[in-house]
Amino acid sequence: MSIADKAKELGISAAVRFLEKDPEKNLGKLMDWVDRFAGNTFSSQRYYFRRAMVEDKDSNWRDLTLRVVRGIDRGCLTTLFKNFFMNASLVGGKRQEAARAEYGCNVPWAILLDPTSACNLHCTGCWAAEYGHKMNLTFEEIDSIIEQGKELGVFFYIYTGGEPLVRKKDLIRLCEKHSECIFLSFTNGTLIDEDFANDMLRVKNFIPAISLEGFEEATDARRGEGVYKRATDAMRLLKEKRLPFGISACYTSQNMESITSEEFYDSLIEAGAFFIWYFHYMPVGKDAVKELLPTPQQREYIYHKIREYRTRKAIFGMDFQNDGEFVGGCIAGGRRYLHINANGDMEPCVFIHYSDSNIREKTLLEGLRSPLFMAYHDGQPFNNNHLRPCPMLENPEKLRAMVKDTKAASTDLEAPEEVDTLCDRCSGYAENWKGKAQELWDESHPA
Repeated sequence: MSIADKAKELGISAAVRFLEKDPEKNLGKLMDWVDRFAGNTFSSQRYYFRRAMVEDKDSNWRDLTLRVVRGIDRGCLTTLFKNFFMNASLVGGKRQEAARAEYGCNVPWAILLDPTSACNLHCTGCWAAEYGHKMNLTFEEIDSIIEQGKELGVFFYIYTGGEPLVRKKDLIRLCEKHSECIFLSFTNGTLIDEDFANDMLRVKNFIPAISLEGFEEATDARRGEGVYKRATDAMRLLKEKRLPFGISACYTSQNMESITSEEFYDSLIEAGAFFIWYFHYMPVGKDAVKELLPTPQQREYIYHKIREYRTRKAIFGMDFQNDGEFVGGCIAGGRRYLHINANGDMEPCVFIHYSDSNIREKTLLEGLRSPLFMAYHDGQPFNNNHLRPCPMLENPEKLRAMVKDTKAASTDLEAPEEVDTLCDRCSGYAENWKGKAQELWDESHPA
């Protein structure tokens, strides 16, 4: 670590201690410190956040900031600021930009990977249940992916699966070895116990995102009897330990009202969650249930509802599909992230199971420069209306062409799916959403 980086790290620790002393009084001074530290990095958002967090005493963003400061263990909070804001966003961002310019390809901000394909649940409509339960990335392979990623400026790693916590001991070892990185894991929450929570408190750089489908009836209907109680028990434990966590929620035609209700949102804040990441149901795999796809009217309802909550709820809500306009469309294919499955296949997206590269045969950089990933690089954005960002769900002809042109193969070893089968399954949805998406886009982007 350079002298300058060490000074920044010490500055972060001092800033957290300073903020803890009197959060409401010292928020403004902290924003002054962020301005000096970040330079021009956040210049476009600076005025908004200063007004929302400091000047507006009734702002939900201010309330969320105070919740974070008061609700998270100081060591974890310091590590979060250092690893996420400094390493992953500032230091890493500059290194990523340099690599993009040097190699002429996408270089991600985050890498998603599956430590295992095994899962202790069998959720309706989830491809992971049919993905094969015997595949694993070894500790050494995950370690190598992280080392290669850091060379490119990637300090943010997200575990998917399967159920990642089946490998909880290895995940903690990776947190220890790569203490400068931040690790987030999507999890059903059923394997979080006292010992693991204590390990999280010790390493300080692991954040779970617990999957819920709404309240007990909706969650257990899709995930199995008793899963909601076990997940909420885990949330109570994490809150008691003052550990940061969030929620992952998949909205479907059946649960969309429950999962976006005021009561549900308020229950998450009370439970101690700091963020909720919404995912649109994707009809992937042989057990895909097309009827779970939201109607255009349902998706419009969710679009408005989550944005409304962002103006008044003290929890950060993200919508992976409907927030495309804030990130310039599709972020997959290494543009902001890629996915590596438990067999080592490098996939452009966690939802798109086709690949022309395997991490056991190619380096991370070679995979990013492969024909399939370069097709993503050259084709993004896939639609100028960023409410139709995905090359599969909203623009299936784009995925169909990329897979065929690059001769990418299905990575589902249990039930390989032809790209025509998948894209045909999405074409009706894409056509139905097209008109509503244009209407919403025109409302927010008048000519």
